[in-house]
Formats: sequence, C-alpha cells, structure tokens
Amino acid sequence: MGKLDGKVAVVTGASKGIGAAIARHLAAAGASVVVNYASSREGADRVVKEIEGKGGRAVAVQANLAEPAEVRRLFGRSREAFGQVDVVVNNAGVYEFATLEEVTPEHFHRMFNLNVLGLILATQEAVKQFGPEGGSIINISSVAASSAPPTASVYSATKAAVDAVTRSLAQELGPRKIRVNSINPGMVETEGTQTQGITDGEWRKQVEAQTPLRRIGRPDDIAPAAVYLASDDSAWVTGETFYIAGGFR
Repeated sequence: MGKLDGKVAVVTGASKGIGAAIARHLAAAGASVVVNYASSREGADRVVKEIEGKGGRAVAVQANLAEPAEVRRLFGRSREAFGQVDVVVNNAGVYEFATLEEVTPEHFHRMFNLNVLGLILATQEAVKQFGPEGGSIINISSVAASSAPPTASVYSATKAAVDAVTRSLAQELGPRKIRVNSINPGMVETEGTQTQGITDGEWRKQVEAQTPLRRIGRPDDIAPAAVYLASDDSAWVTGETFYIAGGFR
C-alpha cells in the first residue's frame, strides 16, 4: 500500500527536471498522475512511460498555464482521465536573468504571467474539483525569493510572490480542508539549468562554497518533499515554506 493510493495528482511543467521527478515519486507512492507540459510532448510521454512501466497510472496533457482556457482544459482532461483531483503541484515556471538595464515589459510579464498568474489560475481550477475531504496544493518556489541574486530582480520577485500567495491561500482555504505549502529549492541541476549554463562555472562554485552540504541539488532531492506534502503525513501542515537547498540561504 502506497501512502498516496487512490489519490490523483496534477503536476504542471512535468516533462523534465523537478516536475518530472515529482511526477515519478508521486506515482511510486500510489498516485495517478497528470503530467502537464507546455511544449515538450516527447519529454512528457517519456515520463508517462516510465510511470506506466513501473505499474503506475499517468497521462500527459498539454496546456499553457498562463492561458485560462488551457488551464480549464487541463483540469477537465484530468477529471476525464481519473475522475477526480486531490493534489496539485504548481511547478510550471520560467526563469530568465537580466540586468536592470535589460529588463523589459515583455521580460516582466513573461515570468509573472506563468510563475504567478499561472499558479493562481491552476489553483482556482483545482479548488473547484477538490471534494469535501479537501486537497493539497504544493507550490514550487525558490531560494531566490529571499536570496535575491544579482540580475534576478524579476525572477526573485515572482518567487517572493509565490511565497506570499502560499501563505495567503493557506489562510483562505484552510477552512475547506485545503492545505497550501511551498517548496523552495536551491540550485538544482536540471536540463534547463544545464542548457543555460547556470550549473556550470564560477556561479556554481560560489553556491557550493556557501552551501553547508557542499553540492548543488538534484531533482530527486526535491521530489520526496512533494510526496510528504501530498500525503496525510502532513495533514496538519499548511502555509509553510520548505527550503530544500543543502542549507544554502
């Protein structure tokens, strides 16, 4: 018996990286998983096949979380596939670093529309589908919300907003038995960070030097916390921010 047997989880941005790891871990704990993706159908299908290959249940659903109609379609497809929704992991997001001089309205809106508005839109739809027993909302934030590194003014602002939304919605939705928490990873080596060169060179060395555990993270370092927050093990936990960053602050 898995601790998430009978549960259905929607994981946004789950075709790779942290989202894919969370989808796999939730499935291993017994949940049926909706693997959302924006553009990487191949990656999402690969995650679904991995889950099904281990006896789990999963389906890939495309949706841009910044578009309300697509968010509604995502949750409609989720209910069609599995009949219910119990857990939502708001992982979909984008990061782009820019100096103050390089910040443009397009840069600002691209990140806020997905990282903040998309999270709120997905939560709105999830709440409509949760049953009387409530549910669990898990928001993926970042240590950048508080560490606020140079050239990350807009990205850090989106993640600070995610933390504030988490605390506010925990207060608002608690009476409906809906728990809302956030996970704030440190630097994690994913396909995206590798492509952008974030996990290479001097920046990585600086982060590792300031991290008590002396390494950056892996997606599988983050995913078990999502299983905990999705399960009844965390039944009395809401409004919390979980820093999983090897001790980095």
